[in-house]
Amino acid sequence: MKIVYDHQIFNFQNYGGVSRYIYELSTRMANFDDCEVKILAGLYINEYLKHCPPSLVNGWKRPSIPKTTRIVDFINALISKVWIKSDTPDILHETYYTFNSIAANSSKTKKVITVYDMIHEKLADYAPKSANLFLVGQKDFSPIKLQAIKRADHVICISNNTKKDLINIFDIDPQKIAVVYLGYSLSSESSVTSKLCKQNFYHPYILYVGQRGWYKNFSRLVQAYASHSSLNSNFNLLCTGGKKFSQDELNLIHCLGLSENKILHINGDDQTLAKLYSQASAFVYPSLYEGFGIPILEAMSFGCPVVCSNTSSFPEVAGNAAEFFDPYDIESIANALEKVLFYSDLTKKLVELGKARVKNFSWEKCAEQTHSIYASLL
Repeated sequence: MKIVYDHQIFNFQNYGGVSRYIYELSTRMANFDDCEVKILAGLYINEYLKHCPPSLVNGWKRPSIPKTTRIVDFINALISKVWIKSDTPDILHETYYTFNSIAANSSKTKKVITVYDMIHEKLADYAPKSANLFLVGQKDFSPIKLQAIKRADHVICISNNTKKDLINIFDIDPQKIAVVYLGYSLSSESSVTSKLCKQNFYHPYILYVGQRGWYKNFSRLVQAYASHSSLNSNFNLLCTGGKKFSQDELNLIHCLGLSENKILHINGDDQTLAKLYSQASAFVYPSLYEGFGIPILEAMSFGCPVVCSNTSSFPEVAGNAAEFFDPYDIESIANALEKVLFYSDLTKKLVELGKARVKNFSWEKCAEQTHSIYASLL
């Protein structure tokens, strides 16, 4: 079974959840005896690919240069079509959404696509205008996404919630869709060697992980933190991932009467993140919508109690191992944090439930189920 993963995600993500998923999936798929796997990366900027065996990747690392993504994507499509024509795969797994498949002229190749979420469609009323811009520079995101999904022979959704939203919004045949849960990559056995990891991270603290864009709901979290003195006088809010605080975020922090030594941002590698989870008093995930939510599993694996939104896929992923809140309600966010931070019995319960819950998810399970889907199409 010849399996190809296309270039798309590796051209515009240095790091990120989608490219991490394809990296973890493809490297494990290559371990199946009946699989011959290639990533047609073309000219790429992604950092995960350097960890792949050289035989797995067709492509060349390029420098990340602003405003070149769209033209490079066009070049990569041309290169990939030549590769596909010279060695036709049985399965093409498209890594993101585009109008035209690189295997458009190959009737022998079965096409698979993963739908990660329906954020742009589900939360259109809340999105700023800039949020509807497609990652490679095209303006109408949803029609491109729909076209890619319709031409696929099979669709993988990363949660039942995403599947439900996909059916309701795009009217896709449920028989064409399979749900395959993701795994998590951060190991509790991660060696902690960086200088940053030797610090105590401004104990005690509430941990926020990831980007802070519009649907991530970071501003309501900051307001919740500021509104209860029990939170802001006893705990710092430590943020990691994403860029440094924007001027708008700094203005919000100052307007709420908080000092910059109470809400902090640091960056670091996986070893740093592992230490952050292991030392946090709680992990908070206030997002309005996520297709899955890998940080929930990461936190649980380190024995960190999880406090998260009650929307989208969160209840499905966290099960009974988290304290939930209404992400649109500032008071609900603050109250949920207080319950976990000040009631030790609940904290201990969530830690134990989390350790049990996380055992249900792994990249090995993800790869095995995806392999079965590929095989069923041939």
